Amino acid sequence: MWAASCLASCCAACACDACRTVVSGISRRSARIAYCGLFALSLIVSWILREVAAPLMEKLPWINHFHKTPDREWFETDAVLRVSLGNFMFFTILAVLMVGVKNQKDPRDSLHHGGWMMKVICWCILVIFMFFLPNEIVSFYESISKFGSGLFLLVQVVLLLDFVHGWNDKWIGYGEQFWYIALFVVSLVCYLTTFVFSGFLFHWFTPSGQDCGLNTFFIVMTLIFVFVFAIVALHPAVSGSIFPASVISFYCMYLCYSGLASEPREYECNGLHKHSKAVSTGTLTIGLVTTVLSVVYSAVRAGSSTTLLSPPSSPRAGKPLLPLENKTEAEHDDKEKSKPVTYSYAFFHIIFSLASMYSAMLLTGWSTSVGESGKLVDVGWPSVWVRIITGWATASLYLWSLVAPIMFPDREF
Repeated sequence: MWAASCLASCCAACACDACRTVVSGISRRSARIAYCGLFALSLIVSWILREVAAPLMEKLPWINHFHKTPDREWFETDAVLRVSLGNFMFFTILAVLMVGVKNQKDPRDSLHHGGWMMKVICWCILVIFMFFLPNEIVSFYESISKFGSGLFLLVQVVLLLDFVHGWNDKWIGYGEQFWYIALFVVSLVCYLTTFVFSGFLFHWFTPSGQDCGLNTFFIVMTLIFVFVFAIVALHPAVSGSIFPASVISFYCMYLCYSGLASEPREYECNGLHKHSKAVSTGTLTIGLVTTVLSVVYSAVRAGSSTTLLSPPSSPRAGKPLLPLENKTEAEHDDKEKSKPVTYSYAFFHIIFSLASMYSAMLLTGWSTSVGESGKLVDVGWPSVWVRIITGWATASLYLWSLVAPIMFPDREF
């Protein structure tokens, strides 16, 4: 017993030293990566508690105060929602604190980039505190998370459109034949991939002998968007480019696939998984890792976006997440001390707040998964419709970006 106690104390001391070393190495340039790391950690904690916390939560009287104990899936969903609520509160508090930060002389600038040991401790306390809240608060958070997730998906679409148009303008700006050919080749590859992909979707999700009219409608609707994109982009009055149209076409087809793949495993038109109800640990792990990378990338992209995050007073926008030049931290601080901030700290944290809601919905099947489907990541009819509607929203926003300058020539887009 004495030896085990000593070993536990040594392990705890080593863990504290390791955490202190990590947080002390976080600089101004790597702060955004640190926030992404903390967010990724919250997703890992959510998944772990989703798998192991249910038996303990069943014994907590302020959670399990029902006359009849709910199914295990209810406690798994509740654990994910409580961790997500703690994460949401952490980033929302930071967003409120950062409202109005315009230059690096503001003391809150140091809070945004530093104090990591304090922030990690506060994050842990918030997450733990969420497990002492009544179920009614968690249920309310579950309801608003559906709307917050929709806002996060809308931000993803805006970021994609901004990225694609910027990519197209950059290559055209070189004014060389090589880059024009490169744009044509990439556009051709995107279109070929899109049409081949659509063929696979018909094969996987409209099996013969089954009435799969809904799946057929989703795929055909996406193909119609693909042709409309090309027609509108190449119209003389629009003066658009085929390259953004091809990339958006591929993305819409991917969203269609993502939505169809989220259909319940027992659905007769979901031929991709051969009606399999059992999922291996490896498949679950891959699904979670893909979800984590997708959400974290969106948050990073939002944190670097010149369109959404750069305040009007910013001298430049779109700073890289990692420094490219070899300067000491002291020299950098002296030079940048009085400069305006290059992105909105408040909006940056709001993105993570919305991403917290979105990740909770993914891990709980939009809080409607039951039975075997409750063991899967991002499976269920709500997830299907969210993906499909996101694809339609992407198509609408892209078409609007093409026709808006014609409809409102006096406004800048």
